[in-house]
Amino acid sequence: MKSIAIYSPEPAKGWLPWGAFAPFLCVLLVAVPAVLVGLVLEHFQLEDAKGDPLGLSGLFALLIFHFVALGLVVFAWVLLVERRPLATIGLAGPRKARKFLLGLWIGMATVSSVVVAIWAAGGLEAEGIGPALSSPGALLSIGLLLICFAVQSSVEEIVFRGWLLSAVAGKFNVPIAVGLNAIVFAFLHYSPHQPVLVIVSSLLFAVFACCWALKTRNIWGVMGWHAGWNWLLATGFELPVTGLDAKQPALLVKLIAHGPDYLTGGAQGPEGSFLCSVFFVGGIAFLLWRTRRNREASEPA
Repeated sequence: MKSIAIYSPEPAKGWLPWGAFAPFLCVLLVAVPAVLVGLVLEHFQLEDAKGDPLGLSGLFALLIFHFVALGLVVFAWVLLVERRPLATIGLAGPRKARKFLLGLWIGMATVSSVVVAIWAAGGLEAEGIGPALSSPGALLSIGLLLICFAVQSSVEEIVFRGWLLSAVAGKFNVPIAVGLNAIVFAFLHYSPHQPVLVIVSSLLFAVFACCWALKTRNIWGVMGWHAGWNWLLATGFELPVTGLDAKQPALLVKLIAHGPDYLTGGAQGPEGSFLCSVFFVGGIAFLLWRTRRNREASEPA
């Protein structure tokens, strides 16, 4: 097996976890701040006993406090235990803000294409154009949710495509790192009685994000893509994102699910639709093709 530094070759000066232990450590790093912050939010009636947010304030608190705490834990681990630069977990390269914003626009465009595909297949019905535009309060909430989803999505990418992917690739190789990354990501997004299509979508989501990060050799773009995807899905169409309902009027078009769950995604939202899985398969194939083409173009004749 050929291990590789996928982002930056700068060496670690501390202890790097064994490759087989890294996925379990990832689950621990995610679980500890989630449990502790969850207890605080439940005490202040911002979260119920199942960990679901209560109202818009609860959603704000979930997206900010849960993920800021997780980000701080992972940064502390990388900087104090592993003692390696943040560039080695993908936070490297020039024009960071530009890459993030480009990814943000791509995320909004791609999730819109999935929603349009479901609508064209008869799985969604329109019930109004831009109802949020007539409500200043809703527009303010939607704007704040953009910040919240940017925090949530960025931290998830730092944890999974940044730290975990680089940690496993550095001990084993890239294919094993991508596979374990997808399994851990799907496991941490699993809920009891979850449909198989939702599990498949979570696995493909993670593989797609890994392919993006590996192609660009940083995570700025995929951080923006993840944020744009989640935010517009939650606020643009009044549809659930990963089973969460923002409970805000639609910024673009209010859509109602109409049809079987395999088409609409059911309670999970469009991410549970087979058309979303089709998009991810196509996106993975495209990124692999572009990566191979770039590699062949850079090789000497």
